Parts: sequence; structure tokens; C-alpha cells
Amino acid sequence: MSKRAHTKRHSKHKDQEGWPLVVYAWITGLLFTGYIGAEIAIAQKPHPFHWLTALLGGVIGYFVGQVWYRWRGDIV
Repeated sequence: MSKRAHTKRHSKHKDQEGWPLVVYAWITGLLFTGYIGAEIAIAQKPHPFHWLTALLGGVIGYFVGQVWYRWRGDIV
């Protein structure tokens, strides 16, 4: 008799697609912190600098969130 091939069972966590919640939290936090910090620091300059600083904070927040997730895990 031939042996039956077993399929691997996938857990729900392995099949989960997308970013972990901690990444969204860091993006949101650094985005707002960057915008408010730019509002305070460069209040006399044109407004697009504030949005550019917020965007940069969001990008940095993505990378910090990924590092946090790999090091400490998710926040939920």
C-alpha cells in the first residue's frame, strides 16, 4: 500500500497578511509627532514643510514599527 501525503496545516497567524498593529501605531504616532514638531519649529515657513515632515515621520514610523515587531512582537 502506498502512503498518503499529508498536507501541512497553516495557523491563522501564519496566513495573516498585512502589517501588524504595532507598525500602524508607530506610523500614526510619528506622523502626528512630526507634524506637530514641524508646526512648532518652523511656524514661519510655508505649510508644505509641515506635511513633508509628517510624511517623513510616517516612513520612519514604518521602519521603527517593523523593528519593534521583530524584537518585541505585536502590541495585541
